[in-house]
Amino acid sequence: MKKRIRWIAAHGVVRYGAKKAAQAGDPQAMLVADPATRADPRQVFERIRSSGPLVKTRISNITVTHRVVHELLRSDDFQVTELGANLPTPLRWIENRTRSKALHPLKPPSLLSVEPPEHTRYRKLVSSVFTPRAVAKMREMVQEKADSLLDELTAGGREVDIVDKYCAQLPVAVIGTILGVPDRDRQKVLEFGEMAAPSLDIGLSWKQFNRVEDGLEQFDAWLADHLAELRRNPGEDLMSELIKATEDGIGLNDQELRATAGLVLAAGFETTVNLLGSGIRLLLDHPDQLDLLQQDASHWPTAVDEMLRLESPVQLTARRAKHDVTIEGVPIPEGGLVVLVLAGANRDPDVFDDPYRFDVTRTNANKHLSFSGGRHFCLGAALAKAETEVGLKTLFDRFPHLRSAGEGIRRDTRVLHGWASLPVDLGQPAATGAAR
Repeated sequence: MKKRIRWIAAHGVVRYGAKKAAQAGDPQAMLVADPATRADPRQVFERIRSSGPLVKTRISNITVTHRVVHELLRSDDFQVTELGANLPTPLRWIENRTRSKALHPLKPPSLLSVEPPEHTRYRKLVSSVFTPRAVAKMREMVQEKADSLLDELTAGGREVDIVDKYCAQLPVAVIGTILGVPDRDRQKVLEFGEMAAPSLDIGLSWKQFNRVEDGLEQFDAWLADHLAELRRNPGEDLMSELIKATEDGIGLNDQELRATAGLVLAAGFETTVNLLGSGIRLLLDHPDQLDLLQQDASHWPTAVDEMLRLESPVQLTARRAKHDVTIEGVPIPEGGLVVLVLAGANRDPDVFDDPYRFDVTRTNANKHLSFSGGRHFCLGAALAKAETEVGLKTLFDRFPHLRSAGEGIRRDTRVLHGWASLPVDLGQPAATGAAR
């Protein structure tokens, strides 16, 4: 009963209201509750854009303007949101008193839901072990994992679900190695991530909500055991380093460590799974662009930024006003919410020429906002880009004739964006010498 009450307060009422608002044509509600809009949001993005740089909806305020999104991600007038913070007061009271005690990406002390000084301390400790130098050393390991997984693919049939057999396996193998996850537990961690992926969404169905709650609770319990084992038997992995890390003699307490480690672990594979799948689909749908990459591999770093721009793994985020403020002539009261549609900002024609075109040579592709910005810029951005570049180049070098073998299935999530399934025909593999 407690769980049912929480679902009604946190999602049921919102789900009902969003459906009604979407039917009435509210653009923000359509992004939340209209499956057709989620499958192809272009029309709604452009409708919001034509209405102004910041648009008031029935739910909050929303923007798809690159300039505004860029500014608010860095503004000291705004802060990140917490779990349930956007609910009306009575529903927020109910949600807060019925929520699970398990970690949640939008519940403090998660890095996604705290601001300085707590955020500064947590991020500094994570950054002390997740350094650019450490990430640079990981590229060789990414290559080894990619080669090994593709060796396994060649042993099977020609038709495979590339998301299940490769896009999901590569990031979880990489982040698992980095964070000391035993081989035997990696599939389990991947399953936890898939179960909990909709936790960033609002308006979940009862079935989705139960799956998310189960995933978060199981992940929390597994993570507590994993961290305890690393305390007893620390390794050379970055998770062991994070356990030992201190700032001015103070480290993370148990709750802070679980929240931070859990977020780093989940974010370390969730977004990259989506980016790899979306990148494969883009290249299969645009063989001329794949030809460019196969003729000149120097375009790969730009291609990855273009994939991030056009198929952002995180579609949107939100910020809440710390005090009364006016943005683009729109007054926003203290506590007022602004939804920042990263995917819409990445298609702003004032920044990107012909913004819906996929172009692996686009000179300013790196102006995308897919990794957020300011103090909340993604810590794992460099690793995600390296994994995607190595992972995709290696795949198409090994299987240059790879082609689509079906429509595929999109993930049923609003914030996270990617493919749940993507059937492909591998075709004839390249000669071993040419592939490596």
